[in-house]
Amino acid sequence: MKKSLVSLLMLLVAAVAFAQPVAWSFKLVGDKTESPSVKITATVAPGFHLYSQDNPDGGGVPLQFFVDTKGCKAVGKPTADKAYQKAFSDIFETNEHFYTGTVTFTQKLKATDKNFSVNIELKGQACNDSGCMPLHAQHSFSGTAPVSEKDAEAAAEEEKAEQTALAVDSLQQADGALQPGADEAIMGSDKDWWTNVEAELKALEANPQESSRSIWYILIAGFIGGLIALVTPCVWPMIPMTVSFFLKQNKSRRKSITSAVIYGVSIIVIYVALGLIVTLLFGASALNDLATSAIFNIIFFLLLVLFAISFMGGFELTLPASWTNKMDSKVDTTTGMLSIFFMAFTLVLVSFSCTGPIIGTLLVEAAATSNFLSPAVGMFGFALALALPFTLFAMFPTMLKSMPKSGGWLNTVKVVLGFLELALALKFLSVADLAYGWRILDREVFVSLWIIIFALLGVYLLGKLTFPHDSKVERVSVPRFLMACISLAFAVYMLPGLWGAPLKSISAFAPPAHTQDFSLFEGDVSAQVDDYEEGMRLAQKLGKPLLIDFSGHGCVNCRKMEAAVWTDPDVKKSIDNDYVLVTLMVDEKKELPEPIKITEADGTIRTLRTVGDKWSYLQRSKFGANAQPFHVLLDNNGKPLAPAFVYKEDVPGYKAFLKQGLENYQKGK
Repeated sequence: MKKSLVSLLMLLVAAVAFAQPVAWSFKLVGDKTESPSVKITATVAPGFHLYSQDNPDGGGVPLQFFVDTKGCKAVGKPTADKAYQKAFSDIFETNEHFYTGTVTFTQKLKATDKNFSVNIELKGQACNDSGCMPLHAQHSFSGTAPVSEKDAEAAAEEEKAEQTALAVDSLQQADGALQPGADEAIMGSDKDWWTNVEAELKALEANPQESSRSIWYILIAGFIGGLIALVTPCVWPMIPMTVSFFLKQNKSRRKSITSAVIYGVSIIVIYVALGLIVTLLFGASALNDLATSAIFNIIFFLLLVLFAISFMGGFELTLPASWTNKMDSKVDTTTGMLSIFFMAFTLVLVSFSCTGPIIGTLLVEAAATSNFLSPAVGMFGFALALALPFTLFAMFPTMLKSMPKSGGWLNTVKVVLGFLELALALKFLSVADLAYGWRILDREVFVSLWIIIFALLGVYLLGKLTFPHDSKVERVSVPRFLMACISLAFAVYMLPGLWGAPLKSISAFAPPAHTQDFSLFEGDVSAQVDDYEEGMRLAQKLGKPLLIDFSGHGCVNCRKMEAAVWTDPDVKKSIDNDYVLVTLMVDEKKELPEPIKITEADGTIRTLRTVGDKWSYLQRSKFGANAQPFHVLLDNNGKPLAPAFVYKEDVPGYKAFLKQGLENYQKGK
């Protein structure tokens, strides 16, 4: 059955609807009056229910509103325009308060200045019979009010006093998460633990290549993705189209080469523009949140599953004919550089159904590096690998004669890609599962699914399993047989992982070992605590230095280092005996007991709401770093003992890192 891209978009909209069971709208009412208000309307999808603000303990997560104001103040809490429903939950074994359909909450405000602004942020949970989904929405307003200067000054003094009291209370409850420049009495004995030590790390010759390594990693990953895209069924048919187009140009050799170069550059520009759009939309500071967002990862999970089913012959995804016809007409009616650019744009459009999943995976990898330029660099690498062969075909059209023709082998490539897409899809679901603590895809479940996928891939390559568009396999070719052997051997290799074996080759994809319920493997290294201040106090009590592991649930390189370096017997022995290990997940979604307001280095005021926010701020403010993994050794006063160790699968280097830290700690004592 053929489906157009419109059908694909409809499926994606359905996926978003599944991931967002509640639609939110915000409206400022009573602007230019002394008593404005904000209306927050929730439209709950059929079958779902939204928990109320006072949902009893033990039930679902209650709805929370966070109101930040300037030039006005909140009057009371948001109130609903209808009563909530009550029902007993067999799952939580308690009465629950919830809303269905549409409900509007009103947050009243009192203007204290002529110009005011308000930011409304909300978090909560919506559930149906199948499960629950976290909720998050935010909106900002600004307005004017008829307030006299005298009233404004009095209100400003009152507001300042209230904010100071709240800040002191918040900092005291935050157990050491301190606002820069805060009073020393507030920071107490923990002051040094949060003091910036970038200068000390540089003095210890901290590795300055961290960000460049991340950039090179993304560039290489993008280039490899582009090479993979070249053999996909959507890109291959574009080769004769390219050759035909440039044969029609009938130009001199010099002009042909110039046109071919323009063609390649156009492909690169189009893809890099996509990377820049991602960067501008989300920004560097939000990339890490994006990479571990439940909605973001679930959408990509569903997208990859959709493409996998399509590649296996379940249905066909094609662009609407009007799109490609329009692009073809532009190519035919335009001349010069513009015509070449439209040809490049046609290549991008036609190949989207195969390159889309590769690009999506690449952008998620780029987002996980928390580097502002990563998406654009990744797309440059991808486009470069894709553009080089097409540029050569454009220069020398006769090279087409040596290329194999399209046929049954291309369908085999599609099905193999389908299996690989299914395997990769589980990685996205795993990231969301780890970040939000759902525990539906623990390590043994993930490994079991991968074993099945790659075993079935081997059976398919041997011709024992066929799909709708496959031709009958009369005999198995030698390359196909060898690929089947590799796939089946890989499935057998993963079997010990069901009992806890490290499986270093897939450590970057599989959930960490601590999520496995049953394990016979005793070589894993586990953190003693997952809280910085608690780790510092334990290190002081035991008289040991502290090893901080800044990590993340969605951090591929973190899993690779844990499997390749920490499992070394000497490294494990040193960490277990000589150090107090604390692992801080910068993408942990668990909420703090109380939000913490901090001031970034650039003067931006930010509210830390989750545990991950707190540890991410610690890494930025104390160590001047923002990428994971990031390992640092501290003495009992919070001072560094050795250069920070960033991603590198170097066991001897890590041993030297631990040894240097221990020696400096002993000297300090």
